[in-house]
Parts: sequence; C-alpha cells; structure tokens
Amino acid sequence: MTNLERINNTKETAEEIARKIWLAGLGAYGKSFEEIQSQYEKLNTETTRLFEELVSKGQKLEADTKVKIKEKTTVEKRVEEVRKKLGLDNSETETKIDELTQKVDALTQAVSKLS
Repeated sequence: MTNLERINNTKETAEEIARKIWLAGLGAYGKSFEEIQSQYEKLNTETTRLFEELVSKGQKLEADTKVKIKEKTTVEKRVEEVRKKLGLDNSETETKIDELTQKVDALTQAVSKLS
C-alpha cells in the first residue's frame, strides 16, 4: 500500500467516523426529543385526569354543602316556629318580660297598701 492509498484510506475512515459521530448526535437528539414528547404527553394526560378529578370532587362538595345549608335552614326555621309557639321569640320575650315586670310592680304596690 502506497502512502497515497494510506492517506486516502485514513481520510475515508476519518470521514466515516465523523459521519457516524454526526449521526449519533442526531440520533441522541431524536431520542431525547421523543422521550421529552412522551413525558409531555404523559404529564398532559395526568394533568387532565387530575383536573377532572378535582372538578368532580368540587361538584360533590358543592352539592353536599347545598344539602347541608338547606338542612340547616330547615332546622333553623323549625326552631324559630317552635320558639314562637312557646312564646320564646326574642322580640315577644322582651315585651312579655316588661309586661310581667309591670304586673309584679303593681302587685307589690297593692300588697304594700294592704299591709
């Protein structure tokens, strides 16, 4: 083998190695891109699933809260009705206490006059 053949052979080998290095770099880039895209799709799917799960839980909590508020309102109305029937309504109670105080005062004066 002559020097020129060795130089050409070395040149071809160097070009082939450089090309393979270039292709390996492109392959690594492509593989990284595919991996990132796959991870993005998984993350996007998981995010969508989590969002839908949170919406579902929010809807359930909202419905439960509305039921509880309605129950509480109903109970409060019933308690108010019972208080009124028993004469324990706040505004009426104050008036009744004033009336009873006046009657006690009048009775006290009447008893004082009798004694």
